[in-house]
Amino acid sequence: MEENYIDSLDPEKLLPCPYDRNHQIRACRFPYHLIKCKKNHPDVANKLATCPFNARHQVPRTEISHHISSCDDKSCIEQDIVNQTRNLGQETLVESTWQCPPCDEDWDKDLWEQTSTPFVWGTANYCGKNSPASNIVMEHKSNLASGMRVPKSLPYVLPWKNNSFGFSLCYSLS
Repeated sequence: MEENYIDSLDPEKLLPCPYDRNHQIRACRFPYHLIKCKKNHPDVANKLATCPFNARHQVPRTEISHHISSCDDKSCIEQDIVNQTRNLGQETLVESTWQCPPCDEDWDKDLWEQTSTPFVWGTANYCGKNSPASNIVMEHKSNLASGMRVPKSLPYVLPWKNNSFGFSLCYSLS
């Protein structure tokens, strides 16, 4: 049984498809193939049942009870159940001693006490009269080299402003 288990882990091992015996599928692709082939062969799929211990086991419905009683993967599941029930009795729940740290913040209060104007992109930041920063002169700084300016439009041409007709329209004001 041990050799059989190790052999089933080989991803390159070829397995026969239960829906079409002409299909030989690598073990690593087998689950994906089962889904695809099940859709392509609904008549065969209705005659097969899926093993509750391993979804790769597609067995004729008439033989499923025998397969369940003798499935190699059943022992793995049963062993997991036994281990879980043993550990359940040994584990004792420790009550948490964690406490929420004290919080001195009150965001609602801070919002009402705020004297400065809210930040708005593209506008100058003016401080309120009672603000400690009210006597600071705010200058607009730019990191651009001298002689350069920030563009005043987007870097693309709007479709209705684009001359895509291949000729230009000239209007004379004279």
